[in-house]
Amino acid sequence: MKLEKMSIKYKLFFYLALFAAVMLVMLWFFQIVFLDDFYRRIKINNIKSSAETIEKNINNEELNVLLDSLSRQNQTYIRVMLEDGTNVFSSDAAPDSLIHRMPGSELYDLYKKAEQNGGELLESRGTGEPRAPFLKEKYFQGPMPKGVGRIDESVIYVRIVQKADGSKVVLMLNSTITPVNATVDTLRVQLVYVTIITILLALGLALFVSKRISRPIIKINHSAKELAKGNYETTFEGRGYLEIAELNDTLNYAAKELSKVEGLRRELIANISHDLRTPLTMITGYGEVMRDLPGENTPENIQIIIDEARRLTTLVNDIMDISKFRSGTQSLTTERFNLTKSVEEILLRYNKLTEQDGYKLKFISSGDAWVKADPVKISQVLYNLINNAITYTGPDKTVTIVQSNTGEHVKIEIIDSGEGIEEELLPLIWDRYYKADKAHKRAAIGTGLGLSIVKTILDMHRAEYGVISKNGQGSIFWFELKLDKEES
Repeated sequence: MKLEKMSIKYKLFFYLALFAAVMLVMLWFFQIVFLDDFYRRIKINNIKSSAETIEKNINNEELNVLLDSLSRQNQTYIRVMLEDGTNVFSSDAAPDSLIHRMPGSELYDLYKKAEQNGGELLESRGTGEPRAPFLKEKYFQGPMPKGVGRIDESVIYVRIVQKADGSKVVLMLNSTITPVNATVDTLRVQLVYVTIITILLALGLALFVSKRISRPIIKINHSAKELAKGNYETTFEGRGYLEIAELNDTLNYAAKELSKVEGLRRELIANISHDLRTPLTMITGYGEVMRDLPGENTPENIQIIIDEARRLTTLVNDIMDISKFRSGTQSLTTERFNLTKSVEEILLRYNKLTEQDGYKLKFISSGDAWVKADPVKISQVLYNLINNAITYTGPDKTVTIVQSNTGEHVKIEIIDSGEGIEEELLPLIWDRYYKADKAHKRAAIGTGLGLSIVKTILDMHRAEYGVISKNGQGSIFWFELKLDKEES
């Protein structure tokens, strides 16, 4: 099984187990393989550190006390000589050390090597007899295995320092590095037990943690599959961690919104079907009457058929407009134009409706307002808002359009005297085909998709817009555009 295709439970288990294994391998390497090297490096660093301390205090009257203290503390033999070989100080911490037994000629050779090497020298020599020689005689034929019967290693460090009076002093430090075979063997046995216990604990912890972390994610995954099947009533109950809780809340919100979208989709299909069926029925009915009954081929009947066909065309065009707006294929063509004149021209086109059906359209203006926007699309906004007001206005059939300047902006308000909308439903009316009373009302003019088109166009202009409404007090739909104060 590839790691990418593992479940989160097994992936967590794998990573935790791998981490434990890496830690154990590192422990074995540092405690067993590199222990000898670490021990040797520490001893050499101690010798060099002692030499540096002596050099800093070479002119101190209490130097002998310091030398004796360093020798005993670090188990290091220290010898201080002048250039001519005169012994100044010899520690008694290790009287059998290598440089204690060296003849003067060898000590002189070490001094000359240090002088040629820039003032210091580090040498390592084997000392004494091989350890445990009886092992070789009793158990081994030929070369002894590595680590068995090793001899001690003696480290010699020489440093030439200069005193305040200009004379030179030779510092010689010698320490024995004893093989750590017994220590390694002890550690190896301990590490075997530690490794077994750690592996068992790591596997148990990895299994517990992986199950604990994966359980809420598995629950969320199960609920997500139900949501994908269209079960919008499913709830997400994954808890236990902040991120999981946030994801849980987000998915519950998404399920709620998807449920709304599904309801709106069904309502949209039902309403569009209704708006399509009504004009089609009228066109078919009047067409059959004109075909079957003599004398019914009148201009009035033909006009009804033409009007219903135009309604169908308008509905299809609105649906196409919404589709284009949503897909982002529509763009704005902005120019400077007189918004007041545009409103007046639009109202002139409602004269026929005013004469035939008794609607009253009033326009209150505070003067000409010039804006920079897309005149065609802003006209579409005005048409749709006025159509919506005509459809839902009260028995007085009055619609009022108010234009007012608010400093940097011009505000257009379309006011009807209808039943109004409940406050909690106001944010929903901009959805396609949403009806506040859930009862489909055939628009006197337009298709019922107008508010969705209005919202999209005003969003494209980054304009402010909204609705003010209360039950029984009518509605006020408004939008604002930035004034263009450039002189025409």
